[in-house]
Order: sequence, then structure tokens, then C-alpha cells
Amino acid sequence: MKIAILALQGAFEEHRQMLLQLGVESVFIRNLTDWQEYLAHVRKSREGEGGLILPGGESTAMMRVMSDEGLVAPIRKAILEGLPVLGTCAGMILLDDQHLGCMDITVRRNAYGRQLGSFQTEHEVKGIGIVPMVFIRAPYIERFGKGVEILSTLDGHVIAARQGRIFVCSFHPELTGDTRVHQHWLSGLS
Repeated sequence: MKIAILALQGAFEEHRQMLLQLGVESVFIRNLTDWQEYLAHVRKSREGEGGLILPGGESTAMMRVMSDEGLVAPIRKAILEGLPVLGTCAGMILLDDQHLGCMDITVRRNAYGRQLGSFQTEHEVKGIGIVPMVFIRAPYIERFGKGVEILSTLDGHVIAARQGRIFVCSFHPELTGDTRVHQHWLSGLS
């Protein structure tokens, strides 16, 4: 299995390191050619499986570069056709109804404040257990549809959810030494 990581801006290298710890190969997606080559690989692979990680970073910058590189429509199409996705922090924002429109959620950006509002905690995620969480200018889900399963809330706000093959979280699991969020997501790919 090979996982694609959107590598336009943000914490993409940290996600690669988490996958390496789990023995999973990855490829960075920086332009339309990278994406087309990745999809061709997935179609040819024995498992016929792959997945995409949308990392934390700055969602506005990522959307702008995705648009400039012609990635918005092809990535959206692949996700809507069932490509599994892990979206962390800004990646969660990219998947909401105001951006790619792949998940029936509305996300509030910078919900916990600016950089000074960043924090770390440990909290329960359904199906995984108590995990370390790093929140950096973190969003949260303020609205979700009937098909969205809530996996974690913190102080009354939704910070992790799943809809079909899409798993999102407000926090940065890639910035901890704990691989369980990635491992949980990967276990649902086969």
C-alpha cells in the first residue's frame, strides 16, 4: 500500500514520518502530474487501495495552491468516489462544505484562537482510546449531518469525526510520538 500526502504547505513531512514508523510507503502530491501518477499506481496495485492525507497547515494557502495546480476537481472526485482520507487540522477544513465539499460538516477555523491559543492535552477518541493531542490554531466542527459519526468532543466541541471513508480531527496526531490515529485510519483501508 502507498499513501498520498498533499505536500503543498504544512506538516506533510511529519505525516510521512508517522507512516514510515508503521512501515507504510508514501508519496508527496505537489501537482497534477503527481496526483495522476498516484491514481494510476493505485489502479494497478494488487490491493487496489490507497489513501490520501490532507495535513495541517494553512487551509487558505493550500486551497489556493490546489487551485493553481489544477488539483481541486480531481482530488474532490477521487474522494467522492471513495478514496479514503485522513484530514488533520487544516485538512479537516479542506474537506468541509465550504471548501472541497466532501464531508457533511461545517468547520470553524481558528476556533481555539490564534497561535497563543495553541495547547496540548490527552483525550479519548472512539475506537482508539486516550491519545495525545496537539492543537495549533485549531478548528472544530460546528455543524455535522446525519451521516457523520462523532468520534471525540472536547469542551462540548466536535474535534474528531468520520463519514464513510473520511476521518478528520482538529488536532495534529503527526506531531506526537503516538501512531495510533494513523494506525486506526490505515486499518480501515483494507
